[in-house]
Amino acid sequence: MEPLLRVENLTKVYERGDVLALDNISFTVKRGEFLVLIGLSGSGKSTLLRCINRLVEPTAGRVIFDGINVTAAKPQELRQLRSRMAMIFQHFNLVKRSMVLTNVLSGRLGYANPWLSAVKKFSSTDIDLAMANLKRVGIPEQAYKRADELSGGQQQRVGIARALMQTPDLLMADEPVSALDPATSHSVMQYTEQMNQQDGVTVIASLHFLGLARRYGTRILALKDGKIVFEGTPEEIDQAKFREIYGEEAEEVEVR
Repeated sequence: MEPLLRVENLTKVYERGDVLALDNISFTVKRGEFLVLIGLSGSGKSTLLRCINRLVEPTAGRVIFDGINVTAAKPQELRQLRSRMAMIFQHFNLVKRSMVLTNVLSGRLGYANPWLSAVKKFSSTDIDLAMANLKRVGIPEQAYKRADELSGGQQQRVGIARALMQTPDLLMADEPVSALDPATSHSVMQYTEQMNQQDGVTVIASLHFLGLARRYGTRILALKDGKIVFEGTPEEIDQAKFREIYGEEAEEVEVR
């Protein structure tokens, strides 16, 4: 079966500072996989995710999503492709002064009538779906509160509910739990796991903690200085490989 995602010789150079963020990276992601990206801060994880949906423009290389060349897509086609690629952000990326329900409904912007959505008029079907997704992530009672009234864990659940509104084929999560405590981290990761296992959504998540990577990933890809230094199963990362990825002085920290 053809992979859902194919990344070919992807390179990103940030001209300001002449920084090589990604160095000729190639890999594939099968449909239904839960791929975890690990590596130090600055290793290229966030840049890689943003190059896949072209929030960051690659310098060279190709991204092929479901047989379509994302890197060559025109604006209208790119919008359609992005509607199939949901993203969860490290700092939630919510409109803090807007209601939780409005933030969740923004996940339908690629599907709803653009004139109506521009003035925040959504159909009753979309509103019912938004409430159902808030119930799915355990916070339906927060629907009419402002987003900035919620805790960090609750805000990230809003981000997940928003992603669910897209009914995506691919979910990308960029350090989704780095600002959360261990217990809340597992709660958030379990919702992404549900999307993967119950809805069949392919997931790519960047994580700091190897314990979380081992718990949720079906495959791990490690970056260092913009290059892939490990690709394999969670069980294949031993202490020696861990230190190669994170440095000789690194100590493995588990989040249980």
